[in-house]
Amino acid sequence: MFDPHAPSISAHKFEFPPDCGNPEVAILVCPKIKRPSQYRVLMLNDDYTPMDFVVHVLAYIFHKSTEEAITLMLQVHHQGQVMCGVYPYEIAETKVAQVTALAREEQHPLRCTMEKKS
Repeated sequence: MFDPHAPSISAHKFEFPPDCGNPEVAILVCPKIKRPSQYRVLMLNDDYTPMDFVVHVLAYIFHKSTEEAITLMLQVHHQGQVMCGVYPYEIAETKVAQVTALAREEQHPLRCTMEKKS
């Protein structure tokens, strides 16, 4: 027999339809889940980081194709910044940290930031 009050299902709420007549029939009502806020990861231009390193970072960390990475590298070079992707907070934060760590390891001043998507 189905037990709607079982402890393993405590995160959900059960409602019993009125005039059902069958005590074993219940409707599972799931709580509404709010979508996480999204954040843009922006790469900033500098005059010292080699263009091939920027292409490598875009391909390695942001999983861009070579063609797309080259296009984005040229955009950041000419426009001062480029959006690398949109992610939930924790993923965006990780991407920024990965870019920073890789740039430091290679002794480049490349920087990334994140901003909340409006």
